[in-house]
Amino acid sequence: MAKYTIGVDYGTQSGRAVLVEIGTGKEVATAVKPYTHGVMDEFLPDGTIKLEHDWALQHPTDYLEVLQITIPEVLDKAQVSPDDVIGLGIDFTACTVLPIDQTGTPLCCKPEYSKNPHSYVKLWKHHAAQDEANRLNEIAELRGEKFLQRYGGKISSEWMIPKVWQILDEAPEIYEAADQILEATDWVISQLTGQVKRNSCTAGYKAMWHKQDGYPSKEFFKALDPRLENVVEDKLSADIVPIGSKAGEITAEGAKLTRLNPGTAVAVANVDAHVAVPAVGITEPGKLLMIMGTSTCHILLGEEEKIVPGMCGVVEDGVIPGYMGYEAGQSCVGDHFEWFTENCVPASYYEEAKEKGVNIHHLLTEKASKLNVGESGLLALDWWNGNRSTLVDADLTGVLLGQTLLTKPEEIYRALIEATAYGTRMIVETFRNNGVPVNEVYAAGGIAEKNAMMMQIYADVLNMSIKISASSQTPALGSAMFGAVAAGKERGGYDSITEAAKDMGKVKDYVYQPKAENKVVYDQLYTEYARLYDYFGRGENNVMKTLKKIKSASSLERTEETVC
Repeated sequence: MAKYTIGVDYGTQSGRAVLVEIGTGKEVATAVKPYTHGVMDEFLPDGTIKLEHDWALQHPTDYLEVLQITIPEVLDKAQVSPDDVIGLGIDFTACTVLPIDQTGTPLCCKPEYSKNPHSYVKLWKHHAAQDEANRLNEIAELRGEKFLQRYGGKISSEWMIPKVWQILDEAPEIYEAADQILEATDWVISQLTGQVKRNSCTAGYKAMWHKQDGYPSKEFFKALDPRLENVVEDKLSADIVPIGSKAGEITAEGAKLTRLNPGTAVAVANVDAHVAVPAVGITEPGKLLMIMGTSTCHILLGEEEKIVPGMCGVVEDGVIPGYMGYEAGQSCVGDHFEWFTENCVPASYYEEAKEKGVNIHHLLTEKASKLNVGESGLLALDWWNGNRSTLVDADLTGVLLGQTLLTKPEEIYRALIEATAYGTRMIVETFRNNGVPVNEVYAAGGIAEKNAMMMQIYADVLNMSIKISASSQTPALGSAMFGAVAAGKERGGYDSITEAAKDMGKVKDYVYQPKAENKVVYDQLYTEYARLYDYFGRGENNVMKTLKKIKSASSLERTEETVC
């Protein structure tokens, strides 16, 4: 009888489960649940409490609904008994954090805190802790803190400590009420197993924890804010569990929620990008995986710990045991294109798409694919949601250069796509220039699977072939594989993720190859992109930050006028 494992992938807008056959990696059934509350970036659920700029919150009950709905659905679709499911693994966007009380209840679920924005989940793209991140970086640099180099010289506002510090700064009552502040991915695991197990992946990449050195010192945290001196002991934990381990087993309560059997093995939680690496069969250095969605994460294995400017982090055993796992990223890719279609495309294009029976992205891609490289005369910087790598600055904003009165929507659309490819090339070149080889490129995610024009552009810009994941749910497949490892060989699973990857990791047969004639033009365009990148991103012209300050002051003035 076949045995199965389940992977649950928590994305920005929805959660999805995939039921996978052990041994073959065959995805037997998939189910998706959009989050009931979505991303809260304007108001709290009551619709009256307005959020400030750069906020992005979620509601934790949405995560439990995903388990409650998608897992029974995949079992029913496949007609598979819970008796034949040996393991479960999950992955999450990161850094996505929430405060909980001693019982594990999120503070936003308690009436006395439900109107305080800081009691909710802060999503990965919550950038309102930029002031705290700036101060942290300044103090760490002044003190000569060694850990800063492992994160490219800067800690992002997206990460754990800036978000925790923001809670303390702006809502000390929430900070005091929180028994723990933890990653959402670890919280979900605790709801299944009854135990909080903090995973080494998020701790290493997002909370400044190091396998050999632990967290930064108490003296450092005290230098940030005397109230943070004991933040690790008070709100975090020094007890970190390695990925690839078993977190526990599904409890009776977890069984009611998921319809899986009590005692089913549950893997230690993971991050969506990192868990995707073995799902495409990568288990060795030099192979870069791009996980492309609303944002893009770049994951690369290396044999030595190198200092790479602007990387998101390097963590020993952070992705595959035995290797250094490097992470970089772009915080605006799919979101970039979605913004354009929602705000800048004329009605006539939507009418044309409707007549052809396609969506607006398909129509724009079709039109853009007919353009020669460089024909639009446009160049963009892909910073609509800040820059994660290599500048690590959420206060940067987008640029579109070269428009005329004859510029067409498809030309802008293509320029935005090209900008994201240039951003990836900047990351690849930075790794190489600092001693971390990049020999092969893989891509996963809906964009990689569906948009052939975009992947060809990336191959041309990088001048490298690109392999595409065979799974349409790569992170979920990776999580399922870790679930099989948690179960172990005795229960029909695997003893290591490397073994699982050999059987279950897979890529498509078709490989995108660079076109020499396109590379020549893209090299010229990339040179100009790099000049703009330095000019706006490294302090020569801080106009973007000046504009954000003016915007903030103007918005505050309008709010005060409304109140008066």
